[in-house]
Amino acid sequence: MILSTCETTALARIFGLLAEDLGEREVRLRVGETLLDLLQADHFASFVWDAGSGRFDHAVALQMDPVNLARYDAWYQFRDPITLQLQARRHATAVSEVMPHAALRRTEFFNDFLARDGLHWGINLHAFDGVGAGAQALGDLRIWRGRHRREFDAHDKALLGLIEPAFIAALRRARACGPPRGAAAPDPPAGRPAWSPRELAVADLVARGLTDKGIARELAISVSSVRTYLRRLAEKSGARRRAEVASLIARQPRG
Repeated sequence: MILSTCETTALARIFGLLAEDLGEREVRLRVGETLLDLLQADHFASFVWDAGSGRFDHAVALQMDPVNLARYDAWYQFRDPITLQLQARRHATAVSEVMPHAALRRTEFFNDFLARDGLHWGINLHAFDGVGAGAQALGDLRIWRGRHRREFDAHDKALLGLIEPAFIAALRRARACGPPRGAAAPDPPAGRPAWSPRELAVADLVARGLTDKGIARELAISVSSVRTYLRRLAEKSGARRRAEVASLIARQPRG
């Protein structure tokens, strides 16, 4: 398997964070942040399957509308024609492997849920502790690209396959030692936006005067990913210009 420099860098970040002592929710969220870079994707969500209630709970998501996610929680997960099939595969699987895309586009699930956020091409990885009927669901990774992107392929599946063992081990360790699943991270201090580590890194480089291309080179990510992080910074902080981002980062408490 031949990896690009950006893929090697993103994989190193994922393996590094999976070696940290993180809670279940943070494991899924921080892996998701890096997967958007690794797979050049646009949207991410992660849930935990509860076999007792027969539903997916404890959502974390990136680049998805919270209102639309609430509709999934209340309605569309029970009209989802693909995810239980993807879950049954127990390894990284493109959505089109369980349902042809032409058929998916004719469903209520696609037109009234997926398309609202621009989700078009998808790939899932569902992590389990153990094998067989007694295996326990630990959490999943749902990665999507927009219509303007290409479909996920064998190389993308192989990349997810590389991280699967470490992802399972991190979730197993977090479940054994951490707070209850789905517990939210503490609120940030007053006046401090809830920026992720990658958003903070992008903001730091903006404050240093780097262009989008310079930030992409520094962090070994794509320019489109840089612009995605900048949009998130704007949404979270209300900053509309680079100078405002630089001013905010200068006031952030560290440590």
